[in-house]
Amino acid sequence: MPDRSELVLSAAPSHLRWIGFLAMCLGMFMAILDVQVVATSLPTIQSALDIHPDQMSWVQTAYLIAEVVAIPLTGFLTRLLTMRWLFVTSLSLFVIASAGCAMSDSFGGLVAWRVIQGFSGGTLIPSVFSAVFILFPDERQALATTIAGVLAVLAPTVGPIVGGWLTETYSWHWLFLINIIPGIVAALVAMRSLPREGVNLSELWHLDALSLLLMAGSLAALEIGLKEAPTSGWTSLYVAGLIGLSAVSGFVFAWRSLRRRIPLVELRNFRDRNFLAGSAMSFILGIGLFGSVYLMPVFLAFVRGHNALEIGMTMLVTGIAQLVTAPIAVALEKRMDARLLSAAGFTLFAIGIGMSAFQDPQTDYDAMFWPQIIRGIAIMFCLLPPTRLALGTLPPERIPDASGLFNLMRNLGGAIGIALIDTIVYTRSGPLGDGLWERLKAGDVNAAAFVGAPLQAIAGHKGEFDADTTSMLDPLVQTAASVQAINEAWMVVAVLTACALLWVPFAKKVAATAG
Repeated sequence: MPDRSELVLSAAPSHLRWIGFLAMCLGMFMAILDVQVVATSLPTIQSALDIHPDQMSWVQTAYLIAEVVAIPLTGFLTRLLTMRWLFVTSLSLFVIASAGCAMSDSFGGLVAWRVIQGFSGGTLIPSVFSAVFILFPDERQALATTIAGVLAVLAPTVGPIVGGWLTETYSWHWLFLINIIPGIVAALVAMRSLPREGVNLSELWHLDALSLLLMAGSLAALEIGLKEAPTSGWTSLYVAGLIGLSAVSGFVFAWRSLRRRIPLVELRNFRDRNFLAGSAMSFILGIGLFGSVYLMPVFLAFVRGHNALEIGMTMLVTGIAQLVTAPIAVALEKRMDARLLSAAGFTLFAIGIGMSAFQDPQTDYDAMFWPQIIRGIAIMFCLLPPTRLALGTLPPERIPDASGLFNLMRNLGGAIGIALIDTIVYTRSGPLGDGLWERLKAGDVNAAAFVGAPLQAIAGHKGEFDADTTSMLDPLVQTAASVQAINEAWMVVAVLTACALLWVPFAKKVAATAG
């Protein structure tokens, strides 16, 4: 007897499946884009709503916590509501929450709507990657994965441009209002085009409320702990308590889940070698992808002094390289071993990240061009083959749960990567600055050239500087020390990205999809 997924695949005409899938991709793109467009315009929102600087980061953190809690619930919600109604309901809530954010006139109201936005948006991403393997036969999955993958990694790249342009041209309200019309259209198209299945309310009887609380508590505590660790210190009582709470809650959640016949989240998917290897690569991709998208605006804004629109134009290079490479990635993914392509992708990605570890205070668009090109070419090979390795051999009924876990790993990798980057930048800038001062006091002209100090003031100098020279050099040294700390962060991210290669031999070969 055919399973439910086979009935779904055979029930809907091919063109309707593609139309529905493209509508899902649009919803996913909006959810990912929303994080970036808001990030670039937080100072404007802070000023408009008179929010205290210490509270401002919660506008983003509230969204990210709700998103990371929702992602692993995608499997349960898909079984309960069906793929069609989960997407339509989630996107409708996302649109309503976007309107609520735009109409907010207080910090509390904005954060509340951001929580709803994050939770509803969190289910859209894994739903799309589930749909790839549920809606399409093997020979079409590479193309579908590419479409989803391009949009998933393009959104963070174009986000700064969109956010900066909307804020400067109109107002911060349009960061949220742009979601409404596309969201309504995508929901209506999906409702008409996606396969129709009956809602299975009996799944509610299997809902493990305690596991839900444990999972939400573990993920929320981890997100908050990672956010606070760079400034409060990893060993501070507050951060250690949060990470300890996350670990204990996560352990109890995993213990309960593995003992239940129908768990809230099917962690037994990790017993599959390919899913485990693919998820590990997804986690590492999160470190490299989120890390690089985070480091570039930090450098361009705080070192080079560019605004959001200028930053977006610089970062667009990566997005263009991704788009150009996508058809090549599809063709190769159909014909070559996914393990080989994954190895090539992560090797190239690590090289592209490592190339950015040699910046100086004058680095700008030209010097950033080729590292971005290499990273843009590599990203599709770090996404498509690992996705096939992780999900391509699983039975269709296990894919929604597995897709949620697979995408969760990428988000957790990004959160940990950004926390690590912030820790390096916060803790290393001071010692690196002291080192530069010592070199300048010793008359090191190479240090002077890196800092941008007048060579005639440094060459042949020995000992302390007078007050005027110290005052002139101090901002230059601080900036140069920040650049050195950012370079160290780039190198650490590059090394961690290269660690994905250790997982490649662990995976088993997956059959090519060429028809």
